[in-house]
Amino acid sequence: MSAPVRIADAGAVRLLRAGDRVDVVAARVDGRAGARVLASRARVESVPEVSGGGAGADTGAGVDVGQAGGALVVLAVDHATAVRLAGAGAVSRLAVTVW
Repeated sequence: MSAPVRIADAGAVRLLRAGDRVDVVAARVDGRAGARVLASRARVESVPEVSGGGAGADTGAGVDVGQAGGALVVLAVDHATAVRLAGAGAVSRLAVTVW
């Protein structure tokens, strides 16, 4: 299953290429301590580029940066992981670590 995920650090997303393996980590945004791994060794399917006239802004590297910041990456994950990523993306700042 493909899961589009907005990563808080657009610079980290610029380092990714299709086929890379990443862990996705959720950091709390409510001021309390804690982080958790939502996906382990997920395969990067794509790093969408900005197409003219979209809601994102071009960073100069072609990475889709949304109005809320961060950048979009599409990961290949199982259904349960896709659900975790979608839910956490609404309430947490997401980061990636590259294998």
